[in-house]
Order: sequence, then structure tokens, then C-alpha cells
Amino acid sequence: MSILNFKGKKINYRVVGEGNPLLILNGIMMSTKSWAPFEKAFTKNSNRLILLDLMDQGESDKYDDDFDQSLQVEVVKALLDELKLDKVNIMGTSYGGEVALQFAVRYQERIERLVLANTVARTNAWLKEIGEAWNCATDNPMAYYSTTIPVIYSPQFYDRKAEWMKQRKELLTKTAFSSKEFLNSMVRLTNSANNHDVVNLLNTIKVKTLIIGSEQDHITPIEEQRLMAKLMPNAELVILPDTGHASFYERPLLFTSILTGFIQAEEVEL
Repeated sequence: MSILNFKGKKINYRVVGEGNPLLILNGIMMSTKSWAPFEKAFTKNSNRLILLDLMDQGESDKYDDDFDQSLQVEVVKALLDELKLDKVNIMGTSYGGEVALQFAVRYQERIERLVLANTVARTNAWLKEIGEAWNCATDNPMAYYSTTIPVIYSPQFYDRKAEWMKQRKELLTKTAFSSKEFLNSMVRLTNSANNHDVVNLLNTIKVKTLIIGSEQDHITPIEEQRLMAKLMPNAELVILPDTGHASFYERPLLFTSILTGFIQAEEVEL
């Protein structure tokens, strides 16, 4: 574990391996520890994996008040400056993808290639209502679980991993979802995305971009990924069949192959 000092707050990050830098930006409930099963695969072909807990995530400090995602963008920039990296590949999933998009709008000269997994370019009225439902359920661990977790996965995954989901339910309701500190962080993180909207700026993002969508994503529907692919001039779109919002958990081999293949692929001139 390493610490970045950012505006009086401690930001947790971890660097694994050497070579081509790949920065991972977490989904809203995730942390650097969430990527432990993927570390070997992500670093296998000479990648330098950079894992980061954004403000209010994982082992990074909690914020004192409400904030918006522009704060997270500056956390990312501060980390690249700390590591003396002029350019990195960035993969952001869900909330992390929103931060990655806003970072690209401001600092795309710092990005080699961009991967956006199960994310959106805007928090529309429908997504705001989902966030409100999450916030309303914070007084009851079981209600919070039932409101947030089932919609993250596809029905097929639930059937295949029934025992794993049962264990997750027991663990989360007894630990994180019973923690006032964690839930307060979740409210701040959820609210920080309320003003997220870079739709009208997508055409300014010129870096090579891979957009990953899922056929059964009920949090960030594939229509939103199609919109991004249409408006971003150098974007490619891949849609994973029979897969939910947490595509990297549901299809780890496929997700890893697509991600590492994209950031390592040589340009082909025809």
C-alpha cells in the first residue's frame, strides 16, 4: 500500500509490475482489493498495474462534505504527477468510467488508450432515481443489499453463482452495509455523480477508446454505451451477451482478454 497526500487527505494506491502503465478506476462500491484476482492477468504481458482508491473509497480518507466528480479527476491527475507518468492507459468501470470520461475531457493528453466498461456519459433522471433509492435504503443493511446488489448481476449469473451470492449477502449485510462510515461514503459517492454529464463534450475526446457494454446491464444500459460510441470519434464498442453490470466478475477471462488486448494491440494500417 502506498499513500498519496491530496489536499490534506490520504489517498490509497498500489502499483504492481513493470512496463506499460494501466490505471484502474473502481466502480462505486469497489476498492483496490476488488482487483486482487485480476492482478496476475492484468500484469502478465509487461503491464504496470496501478490500482487506486478514489476519495471515499476503500482505504482512502473520507471526505468531510459533499463533493462532485471533478474532485476525483484531480485525485487521478495528482497520482499521475506523483508517479511521474506523462501518459497512462486508463480503464474505468461504472463510477470509475465516469471519472475517466471527465479526466479525458480535461486531460486527454495524459491518456494513451481509454477503456470504459459499463459506464455512462451522463447521469440521467432515471439513474438519479436509482441513486435516490440507494440512499433511502441506508438505514437497513438488508434493504441496502436488496436495493443495490441484485441489479448489478444478470439472472444467469445469479443462477450459476447462487452459493457465492448467498455468501456475499451474509458478508455484506454484516460488515460494510452495517457500517455507518461506509454508508455515509456511499451516499457522498452516489451524490457526487448527480451532475455528471459530458455528452456534449464526447466529440472532443480523440484518444483511442474501447467501450464495453453488457446485454443485461440494468444500471448502465447498452443504449448509453451506444451513444458514447456514436459521439466519440475514435471509439470501438463491444457488447457482451448474457452479462450484467459487473462484466469483469461475470466474464473474467473475456473481460481480461478484451482489456489487455486493446491496450497492447499495434495499429494496423490498411
